[in-house]
Amino acid sequence: MRHDTPTPVDFWFDPTCPWAWLTSRWILEVARQRPLELRWHLMSLTVLNEGRTDLPERWHRDLAVRLEPVRVCAAAEREYGSKVLGRLYTELGTRFHLERAPKERATYAAALAAAGLDPALADAAVSDAYDGAVRASHHDGIGRVGTDVGTPVVAVGDVAFFGPVVTPAPRGEAATRLWDGVLAVAATEGFFELKRTRTREPVFT
Repeated sequence: MRHDTPTPVDFWFDPTCPWAWLTSRWILEVARQRPLELRWHLMSLTVLNEGRTDLPERWHRDLAVRLEPVRVCAAAEREYGSKVLGRLYTELGTRFHLERAPKERATYAAALAAAGLDPALADAAVSDAYDGAVRASHHDGIGRVGTDVGTPVVAVGDVAFFGPVVTPAPRGEAATRLWDGVLAVAATEGFFELKRTRTREPVFT
């Protein structure tokens, strides 16, 4: 089978989510083997979970911190355009998930600088000036799949879904096998869910 025409793929992510990170590394591996037109978008676990009274206080504190790098991404997108989100996500995710760097201004500034962006945009972490843009992007993504899911949201053409949630991120032929399976279920009229309970933590290596 030939794969000549780029497939449009929209990917909504929260840079603090380890599962979204693994899925993003998988989709980048697929893009190395198949022609994909990847477009990155922001969503927020903080926005997704706001108003929930069943979460302990420590979770609400954690969610408040998780909003900071999302705001930084929104500031970078406003300043430079959406084309920078992919490489900034890689720099932030590498620090959060591989290097275990703290979610703080110094980490955000280092990621911005490594992505070739103005490190002063790290100031956006504690500003609500970009919250409207974050919410608009979040609701665009989550509105395609419903509120009973999380991050990432992936859209292939006009079909969107949550996930795939996988660890470790498949490489090589395994990555394209999963991609072909995702395309198959996405093209199946009336398909909604395929799920099992996770039995392992994220594996980043």
